[in-house]
Amino acid sequence: MKTLVAVFASAATLLAGSPAAAEPPAVLPSRTAAGADIRLTLPQPTGPERIGTVSLHLVDRSRPDPWVPDEKARELIVQIWYPARNVYGHPRAGWVSPGVAARINPPGSGFVLPVTHGHTSAPAAPGRRPVVMFSPGLGGERTGSTALVEDLASHGFVVVTIDHTHDAQFVEFPDGRIATHAIPPPADPDDEAALLGRVLDVRVADTRFVLDKLTAISRGRNPDASGRALPRGLAQALDLSRVGMFGSSLGGAGSAETMLVDRRVRAGLNLDGTFFGRVLTAGLDRPFLMMSADTEDPGNTDETWDQMWSRLRGPRYWIQLENAGHLSFTDFQVLLPQLGTPAEDSEPLIGSIDGERSIAVQRPYVRAFFDKHLRHRDGRLLAGPSARYPEMRFLP
Repeated sequence: MKTLVAVFASAATLLAGSPAAAEPPAVLPSRTAAGADIRLTLPQPTGPERIGTVSLHLVDRSRPDPWVPDEKARELIVQIWYPARNVYGHPRAGWVSPGVAARINPPGSGFVLPVTHGHTSAPAAPGRRPVVMFSPGLGGERTGSTALVEDLASHGFVVVTIDHTHDAQFVEFPDGRIATHAIPPPADPDDEAALLGRVLDVRVADTRFVLDKLTAISRGRNPDASGRALPRGLAQALDLSRVGMFGSSLGGAGSAETMLVDRRVRAGLNLDGTFFGRVLTAGLDRPFLMMSADTEDPGNTDETWDQMWSRLRGPRYWIQLENAGHLSFTDFQVLLPQLGTPAEDSEPLIGSIDGERSIAVQRPYVRAFFDKHLRHRDGRLLAGPSARYPEMRFLP
């Protein structure tokens, strides 16, 4: 359960090479057998709702950027995914913004990035919906687990994904600026935990600020710093009395730490992230689910998970996805196999489980958790092993 940016960078390198690379990496096919570019796709959401999506530019003038002090205000990009009333005339959004796409998918790369199932600025469907926050792994972008995010939206949740600026590899702002990763490496290995603790604190502050801005939206205000209009009906769709949070890797740890300091978050979920911060000693009194990759090496277990498990005082769940890797809970699980990435390169990151099957197993458990604890549904899938999903093991 690693948290280092190098893990995400490894997958990004397999997908597109280093940001400065002029040619696609050698481990990827440059064309299909017929000579056409490979078109990457994300799994179809399983819910009945059509999906709308909108990105917001938020500026926190109460604090400078923690990683680039010359930037006197903290700027963030968040993306909201929600059930749509209709989608006619609203094009599907790209997996990443155009400027970021140009960085990771230059001409001649041999593949085309996915298009999401979310329709840009479509009007929101009527009804108040539970809100789920999402935070990616260290170095990852808000788009990193779109396959899970879209599925929640298709089942009636509003999902808010956060780009943590200068933590993510790339964040594009409406004026075309692209902020890049600027967290300094630790001076030595002994400093790594302290640095990750600082990163965690920044992410918690980001998330709480975003929650404040969602409150402003629900009260009829538009916090977008660029003055772009919000989709019709979005303010009425946000039920901020029912907020959950999940994330992959460090985003999962951030979910737990945010819950500790902000009781607006009623339920949290960690996708294979090492825990950090005060929550390891203080624990939590609200529902929490820990979903881990399959660690067969007894010497490679994460002691923070045992520590956290013992300090969960509310409803708690620990499940493990068989043959999964650390990045199985991201879109790389399905994208790297589509590119024909050799197993020796991809399996250390996404395991040996079939990519489509992996997502098909994860989605119902993520949804069942938030259904149970934000919607008060039965959540029977969380009660124990399922013959339908034998790949998911219940621990300890």
